[in-house]
Amino acid sequence: MTETHSTAVRGDSGPEVAQLVASRVLDVPDFPKPGVMFKDLMPLFADGDVFREVIDGIVAHHGRDAFDIVVGIEARGFVIAAAIAYATGVGVVPVRKAGKLPRPAYSASYELEYGEATLEVHQDAFTAGHRVLVVDDVLATGGTAEATLDLVERAGGTVAGFTVLLELGFLEGRKRLAPRPVHALLTV
Repeated sequence: MTETHSTAVRGDSGPEVAQLVASRVLDVPDFPKPGVMFKDLMPLFADGDVFREVIDGIVAHHGRDAFDIVVGIEARGFVIAAAIAYATGVGVVPVRKAGKLPRPAYSASYELEYGEATLEVHQDAFTAGHRVLVVDDVLATGGTAEATLDLVERAGGTVAGFTVLLELGFLEGRKRLAPRPVHALLTV
């Protein structure tokens, strides 16, 4: 089911979890524009057993008591964040594209590998000292993640961790986020 070919898969939670994620990634060429190889994780979300293992792995990595709330980055990060929040009994906050939030929001504009975007979070999303786990599906150049982590901090939260299902290591997004720790289940 995968087009991610490698004899030695790697990830921050070990080769077994990395292989599990790799087995559910489909490469979609020329999306959203020519020359971009999109990594589609929808097969992972659609497989209940695999999705549960992935969510349990993220919770185990960070620890159930290591965060007070989970942030999901639009849009696939919402799916991951909601599952983690449910599994741990904490709340979930969306970081949305510009213009989608109804109350006063902080915004951050950034460049990504194929364009520009702006993200927003409600100004009252966190209370001082809230430990925030931020999750998304893919880490590419790091622009989206960096903007989100900055928004969390501007809104009063403390970043307790950042996890992605898939890291495109050759784009070096992890370096852009340093010294913040990055947890990627699969790095290609």
